[in-house]
Amino acid sequence: MKVTQEKLPASQIGLEIEIASETTKKTYEQVVQNLARTANIPGFRKGKVPRPILLQRLGMTRIKAAALEEIIQDGITKALEQEKIPAIGQPRLRSSFDDLIANYEPGKPLTFAAAVDVEPEIHLKQYTGLTVQAEEVKYNPEKVDEVLEKERMMMANLVPVEGRPCQLGDVAVVDFKGVFVKAEGEEEPIPGGEANDFQIELQEDKFIPGFISGMVGMNLGETKEITAQFPDPYPNEELAGKPAKFTVTLKDLKAKELPPYNDDFAQEVSDKKTMAELRQSLEEKFQQEASDRTKSNQQEALLTELIKHVEIDLPETLIDKEIDAMLTQTAIRLSQQGLDIKKFFTPDVIPQLRERSRAEACDRIKRSLTLREIGKRESLTTTPEEIQQRLQEILAEYGDEDIDLERLQSVVENDLLTEKILDWLLSQSHVELVPEGTLSKPETDVTETDVVEVVETETSESTES
Repeated sequence: MKVTQEKLPASQIGLEIEIASETTKKTYEQVVQNLARTANIPGFRKGKVPRPILLQRLGMTRIKAAALEEIIQDGITKALEQEKIPAIGQPRLRSSFDDLIANYEPGKPLTFAAAVDVEPEIHLKQYTGLTVQAEEVKYNPEKVDEVLEKERMMMANLVPVEGRPCQLGDVAVVDFKGVFVKAEGEEEPIPGGEANDFQIELQEDKFIPGFISGMVGMNLGETKEITAQFPDPYPNEELAGKPAKFTVTLKDLKAKELPPYNDDFAQEVSDKKTMAELRQSLEEKFQQEASDRTKSNQQEALLTELIKHVEIDLPETLIDKEIDAMLTQTAIRLSQQGLDIKKFFTPDVIPQLRERSRAEACDRIKRSLTLREIGKRESLTTTPEEIQQRLQEILAEYGDEDIDLERLQSVVENDLLTEKILDWLLSQSHVELVPEGTLSKPETDVTETDVVEVVETETSESTES
């Protein structure tokens, strides 16, 4: 078999394959024999159809097409083996199939063109001595107090209030009935805007704006009219932005009795024995989180700069595979939110989502391939001991859950190697830390919001047409 190669864009190798005359004839004859055994032609038993009748009834085009399919598939497979080409994805026929049928003559040589994707070449111009900026996330001591206060509020006891009006922080039981206030002074009941024995915590963010502040100062048994306004946007679009009036009766009132910050409190909310130990544990946790986020910002900034110095002609096979993975992840997240995936991932919407995902998919692949190339150049590897240690840490977190150990080990090995390469790159670069919020961080990944936007646009266009 004669095979000629050429480099094509998008990491493809073009193949011109010449099939020998004996092969074109042999394959044609085999196809005719197979059809003679299986063809169902009235007036003849299977396997007993005379060759001239078979050719006449089935037609030369159909027979030649069947023979060509076998010739092309077998020819590409043998060409890849002969030329030792590590193809990825499915080969593509570059010649016109109709032209091949027209020119195909059994017993004469046949030449056709095909293309296959191969792993892309990575041209790294620079990967050391890079200079970037990254946001520094600083530890906020107030987070410790916020967490402790939240736990304290959850442990609060409710005690009856006597001798004073209600105030912020109390827990009230009310009857209320709401109406919309129209411009003409007319009132219209709010759908679902009525309740009896409704318990509500008097915090400004617990109800629509104006309702809680209007209740402050009410006494037990008092009935009061309170004006409020539904925010815009609001989950129920029919209520969004509308002014309202509520008739509210205060039926019961309790105050929160908070436990003191002491060692008993620490033991109740954690596995620590003293408040000092609990505070120290929370401080260390939030300090580590801030450090991890800072490091993540450094890595992201470095990777963003790094791919500016690399040239990779990506094959469609890798891009399609990455887009598939991204859309699968998005579908899983939507499903976890209780949404109907079939409603969002329709035949009309999927092509648009794939197009939106393309840029991010290319970026992800370039990053991964670039890091892998740097790891090879610098002989960076992971040890079995490192992998086993990380595996044991993860397995300890999951307990008795059923886990695919082989897949988990592969993920761990890849993650550890990536971490090691990134640490090495950081040591070879200069990263200037700047205050948090200084740098913009555009989100390019396809999110649940993107899916909803595409679906809404598609639905709107369909309705208009």
